[in-house]
Amino acid sequence: MFAISTKRRILTIRLNQYVKKRTGVGLGDSDSLQNMLSRSLGASTFGNFWRYWNPIWSYYLSLYVMRPLSKWLPQWLAILTTFAVSGALHDLAVTLIKWRLVFFFTPWFSVMGVAVLVTSKLRFNYAGFSWAIRATFNLAIIVACYLLTTLVDEVFVQAYS
Repeated sequence: MFAISTKRRILTIRLNQYVKKRTGVGLGDSDSLQNMLSRSLGASTFGNFWRYWNPIWSYYLSLYVMRPLSKWLPQWLAILTTFAVSGALHDLAVTLIKWRLVFFFTPWFSVMGVAVLVTSKLRFNYAGFSWAIRATFNLAIIVACYLLTTLVDEVFVQAYS
């Protein structure tokens, strides 16, 4: 008899392999942006949108945030934390550019992380629709998360100003 391990084996691939897997072309290829946009926007689930979006950024988030967290946290919490870390790094970048504290991307990305988890749990899949409809679904979820974050931000600012 063969024993089947229930543990996932984590294979580390190089950045250029990861980018090619996500975009279909090598790192630095002139078609990489077009392929990334086409694959991410046309993804059949919101989770798949993020698998294709910005493969260089997601490679490093996976390597240095998601994988280490997955060893200690349930997968759902590792996913949510990875989105929050990505948002925090975006907040840091904007803070350094504007020279004033910005705290918007962390909650927005966290809400998008929740959207990934909820749509995955509900098995929300739009594979049977055209690319344009799939892109509309993915963009609508992003915009809805943005609007929810903006609403909460305004309520929070008004309540504590």
